[in-house]
Amino acid sequence: MTTQFDPNQAQNLMEIEKQFAVKAVEHAQTYWNLLEKVPPTELRLTKYDDDMYTDLFEIFPEMAENDHAKLTKLDEDSLKSDEGKKKWREFISKYEKKIKDYNFGSLIRVNALDEYSETNTIFVTRIQFYAVEIARNRLNINNKAHELAKAEKEKELREKEKASTKGKKTAKRHKHRKSWM
Repeated sequence: MTTQFDPNQAQNLMEIEKQFAVKAVEHAQTYWNLLEKVPPTELRLTKYDDDMYTDLFEIFPEMAENDHAKLTKLDEDSLKSDEGKKKWREFISKYEKKIKDYNFGSLIRVNALDEYSETNTIFVTRIQFYAVEIARNRLNINNKAHELAKAEKEKELREKEKASTKGKKTAKRHKHRKSWM
């Protein structure tokens, strides 16, 4: 006798979970690097960006309310509520045959005005990530993230340059000491 598979009752193997986590982190890092290099309004994440943008606000009109407050700062509870899941299934059904890996897990920033961090990240499907980030990019909500990412990269470069300069000075001093010996 065959029983129906219930995904809500399924247990994940630890190794599979780790592999998904690694992929999700890699995806988040890649996206953050994109935000650093490209102004968000110029980013295209899929060839369906225009359709996804329109469909997001048709299915989730509340994301346009109060100057897009629910898009700027996501509410995990409403995303994962029964009503939220039903609406996301409707959205996903339009793209599941078009978007590769649409149901893979992705990390998304809860607050678009901050960078990725342990407290500012939730796990969503790839299609949810695309829909939200496409809208954030087009509405200039990710401009702050773009500036944060650029500043973070500039700081890293300054620190590397400083360490490199310090290393050269140390090597020069050692060379100078040897010449006295």
